[in-house]
Amino acid sequence: MASNTIADINIRPSSDKELVAIADYTLDHKIKSDLAYSTARYCLMDALGCAFLALKYPECTKLLGPIIAGTNIPFGSRVPGTSFELDPILAAFNIGTMIRWLDFNDTWLAAEWGHPSDNLGAILAVADYQSQKNKKSPLLMRDVLTAMIKAYEIQGILALENSFNRIGLDHVVLVKVAGTAVATQLLGGNKQQVMNALSQAWVDGQSLRTYRHAPNTGSRKSWAAGDATSRAVRLAWLTLQGEMGYPSALTAKTWGFYDVMLDGKPLRLPRSFDAYVMENILFKISYPAEFHAQTAVECAITLHPKIITKLDQVEKIVLTTQESAIRIINKTGPLHNPADRDHCLQYMVAIGLLFGNLKADHYENEFAKDPRIDFLRQKMETREDAQFTKDYLDPEKRSIGNSVQVYFNDGTKTEKIQIEYPIGHQRRREEGIPLLINKFAGNAATVFSAEKVARFQELFADQKKLETMPVNEFMGMFYFP
Repeated sequence: MASNTIADINIRPSSDKELVAIADYTLDHKIKSDLAYSTARYCLMDALGCAFLALKYPECTKLLGPIIAGTNIPFGSRVPGTSFELDPILAAFNIGTMIRWLDFNDTWLAAEWGHPSDNLGAILAVADYQSQKNKKSPLLMRDVLTAMIKAYEIQGILALENSFNRIGLDHVVLVKVAGTAVATQLLGGNKQQVMNALSQAWVDGQSLRTYRHAPNTGSRKSWAAGDATSRAVRLAWLTLQGEMGYPSALTAKTWGFYDVMLDGKPLRLPRSFDAYVMENILFKISYPAEFHAQTAVECAITLHPKIITKLDQVEKIVLTTQESAIRIINKTGPLHNPADRDHCLQYMVAIGLLFGNLKADHYENEFAKDPRIDFLRQKMETREDAQFTKDYLDPEKRSIGNSVQVYFNDGTKTEKIQIEYPIGHQRRREEGIPLLINKFAGNAATVFSAEKVARFQELFADQKKLETMPVNEFMGMFYFP
């Protein structure tokens, strides 16, 4: 009896236009923005500082190093601040995890949020390996800064109008995509190979946001980016070994990313790739806190001297914020671990009110036992400010507004402290850069001598000197043989 089954039409399609656009940008686009290169220098400095500070925390360091102790890797990639010399795939995990561990590295906020310096795991690991293997013609730090600008741009432009969090996927999908593109280029890949590797990144299974939200918030959110940047190097490596790609990984009917993940809708790319993201990146300068809460913490710290002697008189605390903050860090009930606390708006505001500061140690279990923290959390009411939400999404503003006001039992209240732009915002760059330099110095001093820290600062203050330095020499500066 004849079958009515319709066979698949097995004609290989052309590559998806999005893969072509990213590959063309990665390989051929010339970055002409001096501002982008200058900002990339500060981003590199800041990310390394965040990595050094993370080495204070055993929960981070227990994940680092080789899979098998004593493993020796020819031309191994150095892990800054350590004596580890690893294969580039594992080194990318180590570097990416250290940079991301304390939620203190740079940030991009749009329909999707993320941390573009997460890509440095792949960039530094591959660039160091390539430069040690080819010491007569190593990559220069200018190549690293260029790769950073392009990785930031790919991740950030894809984030502008595509909200993966709304379908339950973690933003590290974009770290994997951006990191795969630049890692393939740094390994010497051509246009077809970059597209092949990118297709693998989209086909790959994507992380759920489960570990970032109540009731499951946990430490995976601190190594998820390390995992993604490491996976990017793995996919690039496989591709350079001759592994094939999948030209319609995004658009294939039924089985492509769009049909499986986006209900058939395509990605939106509202502007062409250049250097927009790097030029407008957000630095976390003052507080290791989820970025939607940065201005809320600043508001709370401003109010600290006005309420610290009147804690027993507090009736309520009103927090107004953006919709994104309400969706991801508005949290009541018990907080079970540091990862839970640094993604709780109320906890971060309580620390600011109580101590006039917020540091990474404030999230640790012993510190969180202070009963005054939960006392203040229970007094808090969180509301959305529609204007904050509108300005957050406005491409000409990209503000991250919050306000805090404290009411007392006797009917009095503090002034309403409102801050729209955190100190790490592009609009406060002049004010922020000196503080960013101080942040790096303090973080680096947790690992290195004062003499070495001064040498690092001298290097990062000199754009030309940094750009012309071979990558293997740069990475050697931060290595303990």
